Amino acid sequence: MKTLKKRRRIQVIVLAAVALALSTALIGYAMRDGINFFRSPSQVIAEPPKPTEVFRIGGLVEEGSIVRGQGKTVRFVVTDGGESVPVAFTGVLPDLFTENQGMIGTGSYVNGVFEATEILAKHDETYMPKEVVDALKEQGVYKEVDGG
Repeated sequence: MKTLKKRRRIQVIVLAAVALALSTALIGYAMRDGINFFRSPSQVIAEPPKPTEVFRIGGLVEEGSIVRGQGKTVRFVVTDGGESVPVAFTGVLPDLFTENQGMIGTGSYVNGVFEATEILAKHDETYMPKEVVDALKEQGVYKEVDGG
């Protein structure tokens, strides 16, 4: 009788471990495309990602670099003070998107151009995404804005 209880207990523990391992593998498989890493323009130039890799790039929009093409295609250059990366975006830009302001774009780096699928801009005059601030501080070009 005792060996039957022990055997049943071991079977339940093994079954629970297999279920846990299977669920962990399924969650990892489902999230493989949902994780977007942030890179600064300097990091993109130093180690260009594969054209199939989707990531986020952020920095300041260079002054005089915004060129509106045919249709809804907009080209501009994003910089972190050290390096600059050309960006192409087809769609409607956020209302607060302007030159010399912080932005983050999601997309892929193909043939030397970041092809953005989404562009996010600052939401007020003092906000800048933490990743962009960190990248600009790393390059030594970040200027602190007075909050008052």
